[in-house]
Amino acid sequence: MSVWRAQNGHPKSKWNPAVPRRGVLVSASKSSLTALTLGAIGVVYGDIGTSVLYAVKEVFGSGHVPFTPDNVYGILSIFFWTLTVIISLKYVTLVLRADNNGEGGLVAMLALASQSVKDKPQLRRVLLLVGIFGTCLFYGDGVITPAISVLSAVEGLEVISPAFKKFVIPLTLVILFGLFAVQKRGTAGIGKFFGPITVVWFLCIAALGVAQIVTHPTILWALNPYYALSFMWDNPGITFIILGAVVLCVTGGEALYADMGHFGKKPIRLAWFSVVMPCLTLNYFGQGALLLNNPAAVKNPFYMMAPDWALIPLVGLATMATVIASQALISGAFSVTKQVIQLGYLPRLQVLHTSVKDAGQVYLPFVNWGLFVAIVLAVVMFRSSSNLASAYGIAVTLDMLITTILTFFVLRYNWKYPLSLCLGATGFFFVVDLAFFSSNMMKLFDGGWFPLMIGGGVFVLMLTWKDGRRLLNVKLRADAIDLNSFLEAVFISPPVRVEGTAVFLTAEPGTVPNALLHNLKHNKVLHENNLFVTVRNHEVPWIGMAKRLEVETLGHDCWQVLVNYGFKNDPDLPKALQQIKGRGFELDPMTTSYFLSRDIVVPTIGSGMAPWREKLFAQMHHNASAAAEFLNLPNNSVVELGSKIEI
Repeated sequence: MSVWRAQNGHPKSKWNPAVPRRGVLVSASKSSLTALTLGAIGVVYGDIGTSVLYAVKEVFGSGHVPFTPDNVYGILSIFFWTLTVIISLKYVTLVLRADNNGEGGLVAMLALASQSVKDKPQLRRVLLLVGIFGTCLFYGDGVITPAISVLSAVEGLEVISPAFKKFVIPLTLVILFGLFAVQKRGTAGIGKFFGPITVVWFLCIAALGVAQIVTHPTILWALNPYYALSFMWDNPGITFIILGAVVLCVTGGEALYADMGHFGKKPIRLAWFSVVMPCLTLNYFGQGALLLNNPAAVKNPFYMMAPDWALIPLVGLATMATVIASQALISGAFSVTKQVIQLGYLPRLQVLHTSVKDAGQVYLPFVNWGLFVAIVLAVVMFRSSSNLASAYGIAVTLDMLITTILTFFVLRYNWKYPLSLCLGATGFFFVVDLAFFSSNMMKLFDGGWFPLMIGGGVFVLMLTWKDGRRLLNVKLRADAIDLNSFLEAVFISPPVRVEGTAVFLTAEPGTVPNALLHNLKHNKVLHENNLFVTVRNHEVPWIGMAKRLEVETLGHDCWQVLVNYGFKNDPDLPKALQQIKGRGFELDPMTTSYFLSRDIVVPTIGSGMAPWREKLFAQMHHNASAAAEFLNLPNNSVVELGSKIEI
């Protein structure tokens, strides 16, 4: 028996992907730094760029902060240093260093951290649960953020005239429906406008800020951390309460890390320090100057900075900016879901590719319309950006806290830094994140339960699917027949061999697929060439073609094939199997048939999961999209043979 690995790749060696990273833009070697930076401004910073619409309004509109000049200086100083500590220091400086083969995001961080402690199974299990829960919270954030962003932009109509108030919610819903309706067309066509429009937005908010600052230039003294520390020292209780609103200024911080694979560290950092941070600071300080000159502007300080003639264009520009911010988050939801599916925490869903050039651009209909329904529910339930602000914060601050925890384990166990340095690097951010999370927990009954409910629901689905798959695999292994022994028995008195190649998919290598048993039982033939294929998904973002296959010769023109994918690779089994050329036969697509087992799960009373979870898993398994579609198999070459399995 011989073993051959495609291009000498070995799955147990350290993965060194041969394929380029793919996403919204091409790699840095093919795109200029300017183009990547422009793209990062549009995609990465759209969310945080629109926080100026509501952040200051919510802090001063909460009624907790007495309106005095000293408090205005203190609050603005807290805003500036929150941006500095959380975004500039934590994400831009530290977290961006934790790349997983060039990829970022909570899923990539989770994979990196779990691999770092793979010799500690208990700790690894806990980290996986924590990381997956953080990923689930992303969906809660994905509901609140588009709702509050678009609603806050459209609310600018109320500043133009109170008569427009009755149109705010209907217009918001129309805009959101249009946004989700065009998702199936992909972002390739409109994506090229994201950067320029967002740059115009940032320049506009900076100009609005400067126009107010020149009327009250002393507001710039709030850059001094003394004002923030003084406010916190004099008002510790109020400070703790308003942190739940201050956190609005860092919405979208996680996108910095999540989009690292699309743009790279340097463009993201350059965009932040050269454009985004200065423009945000100028606008926030401009709102502060306006409040010092006109305290009544607290009802909507952003729009009241603008002259009357500019209000309608500003509402239009703000709406475009919030749509772009929402688009980036929706695209992120598609990408994260695809990664989680390949990590084995969700059933297969229909994945449509919207670009022939960029494999990272995908569309998942179920996720798209599921998000839309939840967002519509949020808009109708909360009815204003201020009410939505009460729901916002718990999910995002808990995600920030989880990112800090996972960063510690990457620093300690992956990079092997001393414990004192790891604690020092992450301990400060842990305290800051914990303070923000604790403050936001006060909003739990005012709406914070909503994103938590969404995240918790997704978490239950993910754990149920993972546990159900484990039980299913245990059952399959218990009933499995050893493949080598079976083939030896079969070829003692071999069946009729027919021309062509049969590809049998099996969950476990070395076991007889049910589809083979059914084929022999009913058709009483065996193909000329037989491949027993197992698809393996690994906790790394990319696995290159050089390490895609492991092939083991079983004799009698039969081969055991392992196909390896990272959680960001796009499975394409026919393409992967083309690498077998030269192994004694040519894989002719016209004479190749793919045999799949379509198992029907039957819940039973026993030692498995709770009955309701077994029923839920059975329903998820039933509704999962076909493996043929997920693996990009040709429709006219697939044979599915069903069987029932009790768990």
